Amino acid sequence: MDGKIRSNIVKGSKVSIVLKKDQKSGLRTEGIVKDLLTSVPKHHRGIKVRLEDGQIGRVQEILEQD
Repeated sequence: MDGKIRSNIVKGSKVSIVLKKDQKSGLRTEGIVKDLLTSVPKHHRGIKVRLEDGQIGRVQEILEQD
């Protein structure tokens, strides 16, 4: 599912994100969404979220909905 649309992402979803430090390489990190940090309904680079482990990045793919 597309991580560029805020309404697709809910707290507790398992997602694949790109951290700021990994933007050039495109390395992805998986985790569970704790908070949604982007307030606009759509973002061309992905909605910014905080994972339960505290890491922050932009959602590239939604792996599982809670």
